[in-house]
Amino acid sequence: MSDTLRNPVKERMKAGEVTFGTLISMPSPHAAQILAASGFDWLWFDLEHGPIPFDSLHGMINATATGDGKTIPLTRVPADELWMVKPVLDSGSLGVVFPFIESAQEAQAAIDATRYPPAGDRGFGPFYAASRWGLGLRDYAEQADDAVLRVLMLESKAAVDNAEEIMSVDGIDVAFLAPFDLSQSLGVPGQLDSPVYLEALATLEAAVDNSDAVLGTLVLDGDAAKAKIARGYKFLILSLDIAILESGARALLDAAKE
Repeated sequence: MSDTLRNPVKERMKAGEVTFGTLISMPSPHAAQILAASGFDWLWFDLEHGPIPFDSLHGMINATATGDGKTIPLTRVPADELWMVKPVLDSGSLGVVFPFIESAQEAQAAIDATRYPPAGDRGFGPFYAASRWGLGLRDYAEQADDAVLRVLMLESKAAVDNAEEIMSVDGIDVAFLAPFDLSQSLGVPGQLDSPVYLEALATLEAAVDNSDAVLGTLVLDGDAAKAKIARGYKFLILSLDIAILESGARALLDAAKE
């Protein structure tokens, strides 16, 4: 057994590097294995919008150990369901994504749910997590607070209004600015070139830049990724499992029909 729990995604972003992942909503360890082997730095398993039960999640987390084993499993829990953080982490996820954070109080509660006492209120029971990372229980518990990646999603007008207070909370690793929900909340759904949206985005970016967190967002193609990297983003979702599957299938069919 190793005696060290590391999160290379956290380490690389702290060193100024950009990391790439994709979102998986299908309850499929097989898909997780293939995408992990493709070279993503992390995979984001979606319990908010995807039909992923805990038994499938456990298999998906273990599937990230494929290839060189460097792909980090992260899991998004549904909004206002902090009780889910415990089984997610105890299954071996090395990061938690919290949607619709709108206040400093919500941000603090999210961070506390990922830390063992006295720093937080995470319950003890990391039997599968310790096994996933090749550690004894005590070694895992002593290092998990530092290793777990904490991603808070800022995706509403309330988050914009409270951005400075939210980003003053200690322990946020990534502030994820979700373009579609944010534009929806601002009354300009999908209009990512709207002055209203761009002003709100600039407010959020400035608040994050003044904190210890890095910026994250969703991009759907390489050009969009390059544009966000140029603006300082370090945590980028490159499309979604469903979109990757569909676009690949359509491109193959279109090429054959031509």
